[in-house]
Amino acid sequence: MASPLLLILLPVIAFLYASVGHGGASGYLALMSLFTFPVSVMKPTALVLNILVSLISFYFYYREKKFEWHLFYPFAIGSIPFSFLGGLITINSHYYKLILATVLIIAVLRLVGFFGKGNSELKPIDTRLALLIGAVIGFLSGLIGIGGGIILSPVLLLLGWANMKQTAAISALFIFVNSIAGLVGFVAKGGTLPLAATPLILLAVSGGILGGYYGSRKFDTLTLRNVLAFVLGIAILKLYTT
Repeated sequence: MASPLLLILLPVIAFLYASVGHGGASGYLALMSLFTFPVSVMKPTALVLNILVSLISFYFYYREKKFEWHLFYPFAIGSIPFSFLGGLITINSHYYKLILATVLIIAVLRLVGFFGKGNSELKPIDTRLALLIGAVIGFLSGLIGIGGGIILSPVLLLLGWANMKQTAAISALFIFVNSIAGLVGFVAKGGTLPLAATPLILLAVSGGILGGYYGSRKFDTLTLRNVLAFVLGIAILKLYTT
């Protein structure tokens, strides 16, 4: 039986991540680590939830005409095969937690606005560099069970290739395709989907629908994001010390 606190926090995480075009895998993984889920359950559960929530988020941003295909496809081409390869690999629990904790630090920095709101004057995308970045993010995503949007978003903003809304739309679809590739790789290696996680899907989807809807319409979630950043910070400390 899942903890009541877990059931409360899960849709909140889905809401907040979907509002910025993310699927929420880093948040789900942080929660599951706090509630001592085994790594064999964490990875596939996060990927399944990620697929659903990122698709919902993408729909709302696409409907608001925020998606730019030419900014998306180089990252996707580089990432999809490497996400599959990462999904094939099962790593030691200790190293898994260290890598996850490092990614969660990026997530916290993203939530508190460390990477800014994007440049007013956008630069043309470097396709070759985007392919390389996509490959690196894709492999890491498949390896630990995330979609990679939490890493891609700050890259797009820091390089000045997209504004905030474009970044959210691109990240959402990037997370969707990466999560599918990572999950296929996980299953191809003999991994199984945990049926016990099924009740979590409805909670994540409900939060994702609300987050995608309000996030694509200039909804300010600053206070809630700061609370989530605090929760993720606790998870980071736990991961680094266990």
